[in-house]
Order: sequence, then structure tokens, then C-alpha cells
Amino acid sequence: YQRRVHGDPYRETFRRDFPNGGIGIVEMLFRCNILALVGGGKTPCFPPTKVMLWDDHQIAPIGELSFRSEVRAVKLRRDKIVVVVDQNVYLYTFDKLEMVHKYDTALNPKGIVSLSPASNGAVLACPAIQKGVVRVTNLTSAEEQFVLAHESQLSYLVLNNDGTRLATASEKGTLIRIYDTTGKPFMIKEVRRGTHYTEIYSISFSSDSRFLVVSSGKATIHIFDLGDQTQATQHHEEGDPRNRKSTFGFLGGISTYFSSEWSFAWFKGPDVPSICAFGTDNSVLVVAANGQFLRLGFDPEKGGEMEIRESNSFAVSPLGRS
Repeated sequence: YQRRVHGDPYRETFRRDFPNGGIGIVEMLFRCNILALVGGGKTPCFPPTKVMLWDDHQIAPIGELSFRSEVRAVKLRRDKIVVVVDQNVYLYTFDKLEMVHKYDTALNPKGIVSLSPASNGAVLACPAIQKGVVRVTNLTSAEEQFVLAHESQLSYLVLNNDGTRLATASEKGTLIRIYDTTGKPFMIKEVRRGTHYTEIYSISFSSDSRFLVVSSGKATIHIFDLGDQTQATQHHEEGDPRNRKSTFGFLGGISTYFSSEWSFAWFKGPDVPSICAFGTDNSVLVVAANGQFLRLGFDPEKGGEMEIRESNSFAVSPLGRS
């Protein structure tokens, strides 16, 4: 079944049952009635090789896209549809479902891709063929740039709202790198999640790109202060003092570890895979694989440990069904 939830504050607003099988991917076009659905589970409702465009007002599909291999991810804009399979990213027009471009990628079973949502910044980021390299495409001008982000395989990448910033993580999960993509891409900051390898579950920018939130397999949610992005330049070297730094920072010439910037704010838990995004009033919304929903608050000036402002469970439905 499909559930629609308002996250800030939490409330379930709608549920749609699909009795004929499971749904593996649901992508909503902003907050309207158009969804992209991909079947999943042991008995898929739709073939995992198809993207079904679903109108929830009509309670029926309004279009479909078929592929030779399993769909790994779908992203929507009002004018574009992006579909990810194992070694390709497909770009379609939304109105006519015509394929505009096919991009070759490295093996991408996690469906790593990002599409900026802002009307004034249509930018696509996806893995390139080469290990650790990100392809950044301006969909308006068709200009392409390549970012050598990491020496190891990519684990996660995300663009900010207008596509002017790109954050990346490798399969090691220790460092997050942030790039300016307005011209020739360059790194404006590197922050450290931790020292031990782990999987990165999600990365998200705040609406003004001042903060970055990261969730990982170490059961800790981190917020990094990226500083005033309007002041970032190619010669920007000093990290924002709000992020924590090692007391042995003077040894930075010996090892980058000692000069690392650590999280500005943090929260321990949940101890399962989770995804995070910024809400209103200096909050972070957390959705966990165990059905837990959290709204965390943080101090934008002092940082420190975040507090729980709201906690709910998807296991018990406010609409009276579980």
C-alpha cells in the first residue's frame, strides 16, 4: 500500500491499498497527485522493470516507461523524469514521455542520482563510468562537468535545491565533500563524519544550503555548518568555526585527520537505516526503517546534541489501520 504523510508536524493524510502486490519505489511530484510507482517485494504490483506514472485523483496509471533491467530509482520534476537502472540513467520529458538522453554510468545498484527541484536550476548529478567520478549536467544549457570526488566508489550524492552545490560520499563513509557547481566544479569544504568505515544512508542540504545533515550506519545523525554560501569562492580555505575541530589541528600538515571538521550538531540513534531532511524552525525530520518518525531540534548558533521534539510510529496508523 501507499501512505502519504505530512512530516512537519507529523500526520498521515492519505492511504491507498494495492491489493495485487507490493510497491518498491514511490516518488511524488512535489506535493501533488502525480506519483511514480515501481513494483517491489516478493509479489510486485507492477513489474520492477517498469515505471508507472500514477494519478491519485483518477486512481489509475496515466503513463508508463519500460526497461530491460530493474529500475533502481526515479526522480521527478515538473518538466523532467529521471530513471536509474544498473548502468544507465535515462532522462525523459514529462509531458510527452520522450527520451532526451541516456547516460552510461558505473554499476549503480543503489540507484545513486540527484535532480535539483528548483524551477530556475535544472541540474542532474549521477555517477560517471569512472570510479569515484560524478557527472554534473546542466539540463538547460546541456553543459557537462565531471567531478573527481573520491578515489573509491561513490556511496551517495545529492544536489541542493537549485543545483549550485553538490555533496558526495564514498563507500568508506568517513568524509563528505561539498562542491560548487556553478561553473567548473571545485571543492569548497570537506567534513568528517567519523573514522570508521560505514554506509551513508542519506545526505540533505537545508533550503538555504547553510547546513548539511547526514545519517549513516553508525546510528548517529550529524549536522554540519557549511557557512554563508553566498561568500564561498574558489579560494575559500578556512572552515566554518562552528564545526568542531581536533585539538591537534596544528598537526594538519602531517595528516588530514587532524585538520578535519567534525559535526556541528548530532543525535545518537536510531540504530536502523534512516533518511533525514530539514524541516521548519531549525528541525530535522527522520524516517527510520523500523517505522519510527522523529522531529529533532537543533540550535543554529551553538549546535551540540539535538533534542527530540516529536516522536511517532508508522506501525500504528492515525487513520485507524496498522
